[in-house]
Amino acid sequence: MPQLLLELFCEEIPARMQAKAESDLGEAIKKELSGAGLEFGAVETLGGPRRLTVIVSDVAEKSADVREERKGPKVGAPEKAVEGFMRGAGLTSIDQAEIKSDPKKGDFYVAVIETPGRAATDIIAEIVPSVIRGFHWPKSMRWGTGDLRWVRPLQRVVCVFGGEVVSFDVDGLASGNETEGHRVHGRGPFAVTDADSYKAALEGEGHVMLSREARRSKIHADAQKVCADAGLELVEDIGLLEEVTGLAEWPVVLLGEMDPAFLDLPEEVIQLSMRVHQKYFAVRDPKTGGLAPNFVVVANISAKDGGKKIAEGNSRVLSARLNDGRFFWDNDLATPLEDMGEKLKTIDFKKELGTIADKVERVAALAKELAPKVGADPALAERAARLSKSDLVSEMVYEFPELQGVMGRYYAQKQGEPQAVADAIRDHYKPQGPSDAVPSEPVSIAVALADKLDTLVGFWAIDEKPTGSKDPFALRRAALGVVRIVLENNVRLALTKDTQVNADLLSFFADRLKQYLRDQGKRHDLIDAVFALGEDDLVAITNRVDALQSFLSSDDGANLLAGFKRAANILKAEEKKDGTTYQGSVNQQLLSEKQEKDLFDALQDGEIRAGAALTAEDFEAAMGVLSSLRGAIDAFFDHVTVNADDVAVRQNRLYLLSQIRSVLGQVADFTKIEG
Repeated sequence: MPQLLLELFCEEIPARMQAKAESDLGEAIKKELSGAGLEFGAVETLGGPRRLTVIVSDVAEKSADVREERKGPKVGAPEKAVEGFMRGAGLTSIDQAEIKSDPKKGDFYVAVIETPGRAATDIIAEIVPSVIRGFHWPKSMRWGTGDLRWVRPLQRVVCVFGGEVVSFDVDGLASGNETEGHRVHGRGPFAVTDADSYKAALEGEGHVMLSREARRSKIHADAQKVCADAGLELVEDIGLLEEVTGLAEWPVVLLGEMDPAFLDLPEEVIQLSMRVHQKYFAVRDPKTGGLAPNFVVVANISAKDGGKKIAEGNSRVLSARLNDGRFFWDNDLATPLEDMGEKLKTIDFKKELGTIADKVERVAALAKELAPKVGADPALAERAARLSKSDLVSEMVYEFPELQGVMGRYYAQKQGEPQAVADAIRDHYKPQGPSDAVPSEPVSIAVALADKLDTLVGFWAIDEKPTGSKDPFALRRAALGVVRIVLENNVRLALTKDTQVNADLLSFFADRLKQYLRDQGKRHDLIDAVFALGEDDLVAITNRVDALQSFLSSDDGANLLAGFKRAANILKAEEKKDGTTYQGSVNQQLLSEKQEKDLFDALQDGEIRAGAALTAEDFEAAMGVLSSLRGAIDAFFDHVTVNADDVAVRQNRLYLLSQIRSVLGQVADFTKIEG
């Protein structure tokens, strides 16, 4: 069956847009072909700096014929109804309709509409311009006098089906069968008839690597090789690798040299100068563990001198960038962090919450208060918090916002601050994502918690909370950060007692805790059941959830839950009927059956032992107590009738059931547990 080859060739597509555009174009073509009733086989997509390509195999030469039966009104229906049916079905006479019978509804008209299939070339000529005109880019432009919008001016459209050009026009640009190769090594043009000739021309004489995956693999392998050949190691950077993959059609990897004098700058400054401005990979010397005076650059050309001139030119450009970095570094070091912090008084954190300097004051006070709870020195925690945001006004962070905190740590070290203070300045922003490590040193923990809690409490105070999928101030991330810091460092913190967290914000933390624990295989309903008790110590909640999940996975736990549900359902029905709540003391004199006496004794003993275990936070022991109640509860339901004829006995037994609810309720709200 014939093959469809489509290439959209334009000026340089931004690297960050290429992968999605390649995928989107493939999906759009598949959707339109399917919608037109045209069968096809495998779909291959290719993409690069100047082109998006879709290759569709085994395309049917025409769409299938369609036969539709459209039901009409009854025979003998009013003339208006018949006329409307004829218009809708495209009939000129009702004699063109068939008459069918239904045993219940009688005779009615049916129009048989047969639509012959369309030639694939006609369908393709129609859908491709439609896809191009309707294609979405994050940013697009118009050029010349036309109305077409594309990411960059569209220069060629190759559309070949079964070896022949599918003719159409897009905003004055005619489709054809000629593509273009590398600007320097093989511009072409090249006439193509199918995917094989297309790939052979471009990947051969055209010097274009069409596959994104192939370019990525080559760049990575060659970068590692040029480093290894020089006795060095590549500093891995997945994001940069993805970006340079979208910058070069014919990637050539070169190892360049930089002035070793720049190595006294912070590594992060060197790497970001390389990465952000020049798209270079940093290189490490395995002998020293530090950066080497080298870099890896990906050129888009094979030079006759092996890339020597290219590497030298890139070295000069990098030196200029690093000279800027040195200027920022020296200027920043001349200003103490405390003096930098004065400028924070002129910068709003949030209008309703004051300036960044106001936030710093709040964070410092809270960090000092939290310090003893995390094993930190209060004075160091307060000092670190007061300096934590100062580097936001430094020249280096202005140039590289990604270095906030990182530069503050360097400046603090240079200015003689204690190491714990310097580290806390860097680490208090952590974690900034699910894969980011949490602070682990006490002072850093105190400042990181204080910073995030202040943000959350502040935004809750001004009633600016996340809504739906919108979270412009990253409050979900801040709350999840608190959860991770607390749990991964085993911080014993009562959120409502030790901070200003209110009930609504505590519920927000509960949602984040559910997310965190659910990712670890914990049940969300058990978290609800424990949170319902009013507990606000995340460590205690998690430990209780763990013990509860383990218990409920056992036979005793499952049977006890079933017994609780039975008791709760009986109580709910009887309380509704009687208009009262059965919650009170049991009259032992009215206990006549052995099984109800045994249950009463077991519950009395269980309440005391479970309470003691919970006070000691021995949750496994508490679950053991619950387990011991199973036999008495099962025996009660097997041998005792709750709804006795004697009203007093009946009510007393309901009070006994309420004791089950009460004792188990010390551990969790079992009504919220599923199953």
